[in-house]
Amino acid sequence: MLWTIASIAVLAVIGVIIFLNRPIFGKLAGDDRLERMEDSPNYRDRKFRNRVPRAPIGEDKSLFQTFRELMLEKTVDRKPTEEIPTVDTDLGALPIEENLLVWLGHSAVYMHIDGKRILVDPALASASPVSIFNKPFKGSDRYQPEDIPAIDYLLITHDHWDHLDYYTITELKGRIGRVICPLGVGAHFEHWGVNPKKVTELDWGDSVRLDENLRLTALPARHFSGRGLTRDPSLWASYLLQSTLGNIFFSGDTGYDTHFREIKKQFGTIDLAIMENGQYNENWSDIHLMPNDLVQAIKELDPGQVMTVHHSKFALARHPWYEPLENISRAAQENGFPLLTPLIGEPVWLNDSSQQFQKWW
Repeated sequence: MLWTIASIAVLAVIGVIIFLNRPIFGKLAGDDRLERMEDSPNYRDRKFRNRVPRAPIGEDKSLFQTFRELMLEKTVDRKPTEEIPTVDTDLGALPIEENLLVWLGHSAVYMHIDGKRILVDPALASASPVSIFNKPFKGSDRYQPEDIPAIDYLLITHDHWDHLDYYTITELKGRIGRVICPLGVGAHFEHWGVNPKKVTELDWGDSVRLDENLRLTALPARHFSGRGLTRDPSLWASYLLQSTLGNIFFSGDTGYDTHFREIKKQFGTIDLAIMENGQYNENWSDIHLMPNDLVQAIKELDPGQVMTVHHSKFALARHPWYEPLENISRAAQENGFPLLTPLIGEPVWLNDSSQQFQKWW
């Protein structure tokens, strides 16, 4: 009996090791990257840190209680009962000379800015190492990697599964001109066969000239990273893209902190803010924007236009699937900020401030 139990335990350990070594998990940064990472003021004791330490998830609850609430307790309307409506747009046929964006679901955004094709945080094929978990809502998976034309710049805010998808990257890697990502994340791309010369890694405060009219700056966010058992091995970031259209801010995944005020002070005008909205929970309010925090962040950024993402595709938290859009729509009316609420796949013409969007949720 003891021999049988020991054998089962050994096989289980071997199975876990094999599972965690699948290519989908990516790769931790090796010695070639560690030197630059160790020079970062945001890296200490072999991990990246937030400027203000985050509280442990559910710090006043046991791990079992937190898991039970998230996975086992039922929430009304956590998932839609009907298919998410979408617009069928041929992305490759959109005029490259027009400044526009197309939301592809969750945090994935396809953009034309100053004649360049930009793709942000595409998790188009999967958001989990196990396909039965974190499945997209029906309809929200309308756009797949094969629908994306050749892109000039791929922007990644951090390495979590719902922002950096192995299957999407391996399908796209031959059509990616250049990858911009936070420190340490480039190890995943190289492990997946992307030419290292195409990968640029940035620390908070680093800027890179993408084109004559485009400049990208990596900025702080309050979050974390990791695709396996190692926590915070790579950096997470928000971005500010300067263009002839104006300043475009991507919040990435983040909790509330002073960085919104600081970004506004540094760059002045924010013409478009693409903000995280959804998958919030009081247990992780330090690393995701709660509804009131989102409104406060928007007030501090004072953008010309706002669009929210990180909702309407995956049930990663316990709120009703439509609640993020209900909250931000009500807040926009109460506070008078111009909100863009396109359907998945609906082009947003950024030079047309008169474009109207229907309520679809």
